[in-house]
Amino acid sequence: MKSYNLNISQKRAVRTDSDCHGWCYGLPPGISSAQWPLDPANGYPLQHGFTLLLPEEYRCHGPDFVAFSFFASSIDHNDGGPTVKAPGIRPAMGGAEAPDNPELKLFWEAEQRAHPHLSRMEDRLGIAYAVIMLIRAEFDGPFCAPPILVANRYRDALKPPAWLTIGGAASYWQFGSSCRWVRDIFGEKPANDPIENRAIHWTPRACDPNAGRIPYDEFLHDPTDYVHPVCTITEENGKTVFHDPEWIRGHEPNHIGGTMRPSQWVTRVSLYYIEFEEYFGGFNFGGGNAQLDFRDMIFDWSCG
Repeated sequence: MKSYNLNISQKRAVRTDSDCHGWCYGLPPGISSAQWPLDPANGYPLQHGFTLLLPEEYRCHGPDFVAFSFFASSIDHNDGGPTVKAPGIRPAMGGAEAPDNPELKLFWEAEQRAHPHLSRMEDRLGIAYAVIMLIRAEFDGPFCAPPILVANRYRDALKPPAWLTIGGAASYWQFGSSCRWVRDIFGEKPANDPIENRAIHWTPRACDPNAGRIPYDEFLHDPTDYVHPVCTITEENGKTVFHDPEWIRGHEPNHIGGTMRPSQWVTRVSLYYIEFEEYFGGFNFGGGNAQLDFRDMIFDWSCG
């Protein structure tokens, strides 16, 4: 089993290219607008973060499921917790029966139309995330437009997320263009267009002893055969210098499987996980990074 570096291009995804393994921002493929997952905090569509084609050995849900799309609460509805002004929506979406209130019933009905391979997750702060596993025909399918929104007094109590109008790429640029690393990711200001995306390409890591091994935290979990990347420390010109082990060089921060480099603790995951930074789709992780176990649908992040 291998682990894979994930790299983001400064160009849009050309889906006919053999080395196009997905895209960040933009729109998800192959689903219907009615299947687009909604944010249970406010009823707006969750923002599409990225769609990723998986290497064959990571297709843990069976060979038919070749990719997944990841969604999250929009960055402008996430300020250390969900921006909630519609408390009735969440119980309506999760209820066993349709609410009597017709405006809340709309959200219940939307959840009944959910994609059959939708999984929902929530972080410690109550922020919503979702994964839709995709078969090949869906991954190759047309981009999906968000659902058309009709006036609703519960949802409309909160300002719509910016990405619905200008797209996830431009929305994230607005949020973080003052940061050099955000400018480096995009190269230039992305177009104000919901379809605007950035291509993803994966390549096998040349050396990763943890490919095929389950990560563990030395203080939280029972040990496995996982090899922790222990730094060596030297004093150079009166300064303390930390040196990563040689084998970790060339490891990109965004990756599928293998050695985890969390901002804080090691999340307990299976072999089938992806680790990614905030800019890999446009998220608010407090300057840190996240881990998604797409087999067991476990999601966690820690701030930097």
